[in-house]
Amino acid sequence: MLKKIRVGAAVVFWAGITLLLLDISGVLNGYLGWMAKVQALPAVLALNVVVIAGLVLLTLLFGRVYCSVICPLGVTQDIISHIGTRGKKAPYKYHKELKWLRYGVWVVFVACLIAGVQVIVSLLAPYGAFGRMVQSIRHPLMPTVIVAAATFIIIAVLSLKGGRTYCNSICPVGTTLGLISRFAMFRPMIDSSQCVRCHSCEHKCKAQCIEITKEKVGIDHSRCVACFNCIDSCHKGGLKFRFAWGPHHPSPSCHPEERSDEGSGRRAFLAGTVIAAGALATKGLEAKAQNLQKVDGGLAEVLPKKAPKKEIPVTPPGSASVKDFYRHCIACQLCVAACPNGILKPSTDPERLMQPEICYDNGWCRPECTECSKVCPAGAIKKITREEKTAYHIGTAQVDAQSCISATGKSHCGKCAMMCPVGAIHMVTVDGNTVPAVNEEVCIGCGACEQYCPVRPISAIRVNGKYQHV
Repeated sequence: MLKKIRVGAAVVFWAGITLLLLDISGVLNGYLGWMAKVQALPAVLALNVVVIAGLVLLTLLFGRVYCSVICPLGVTQDIISHIGTRGKKAPYKYHKELKWLRYGVWVVFVACLIAGVQVIVSLLAPYGAFGRMVQSIRHPLMPTVIVAAATFIIIAVLSLKGGRTYCNSICPVGTTLGLISRFAMFRPMIDSSQCVRCHSCEHKCKAQCIEITKEKVGIDHSRCVACFNCIDSCHKGGLKFRFAWGPHHPSPSCHPEERSDEGSGRRAFLAGTVIAAGALATKGLEAKAQNLQKVDGGLAEVLPKKAPKKEIPVTPPGSASVKDFYRHCIACQLCVAACPNGILKPSTDPERLMQPEICYDNGWCRPECTECSKVCPAGAIKKITREEKTAYHIGTAQVDAQSCISATGKSHCGKCAMMCPVGAIHMVTVDGNTVPAVNEEVCIGCGACEQYCPVRPISAIRVNGKYQHV
């Protein structure tokens, strides 16, 4: 019964988040957006105290239910391993914990989190990894599609070979929750007096954390993901999901001789968690190839726009600053999916790999649009109203006099001044030519001027980002 409830809830979460990431119209965010906000790492980055406390309490009560129900990457591993193990009588067996890998990855993750090396954080974040895989199906944008494909291959191979190997050896969220789950109030517990050493539970454990030998019978609860497969496998009633606190119950460690060693490691791990929490508190392909050539008056081919290289990246309205945005963003691609103007794209810069930035080659940031601020689960983009958006100056337009049609005297254009929604651009006369002049205090960096500039492939007027937005 427990397994059926867990599977049903997992299907709801997995399907809901997948639909949310694939939602083209954005209408599902109002109904399913909360599923993204209860993901562990985004909640921590957004300092969502209610969600963090809820997940800790859930884990203290029932173990790593989060990994088997709420985390879409964890459920994906279950789907793959279920397909790969169908028909096998003994698909799994006990494997000793890979401490060097598990805690080594965690230390690297925390160090990168503190140092602001968000590329590594984004690669290891489970929700971000799942988001990239789903978005790569809808929008195969480079470099996201390459990283997403590589991640999926790694996940698939490890899931087929060892069930939850990725979850219990690489995922930093799983490692963190694993520490808490050692002390869960309710856990799968083995009654050694009734155990006949049939190994049925061991062979069903996709976390490979149940050890059955002549000398030992136990479960490593730090790796148990509360899937309840083992409960249904025991025909003698020797394994039950029950209250586990008290001196009459087995210790959380299934290896008594290792408890003293784990004590010091646990204290160091907790210290690292406190440091990480403190640091957090303070702180394919381009768009689908165009098959039809655009022509001007049927005489000349109109070149497609290209995004110019920017000294400072342009980040969405709702992000307080460039630094704050990239400090919190986990590259889940949810804002990329939600943007109706198609201007948010994964960065190819090694320092911000896969994290979104605004490019105006296919559109511009309309003043009335706040869709990206509604979906960000990590606090990189704060939820704002249309009125509040006007206070965000995300960039400043700059004119390249050498390529501007008006500045070179070839023709009077003025398209940028006509299209500016805030009146930041005016045409002035300089040396007999009428040229655009930008009022930087008024310009909000929406990119309308860059998008509508007739000069191609690089616009003569371009928006460069601002480090501080408000």
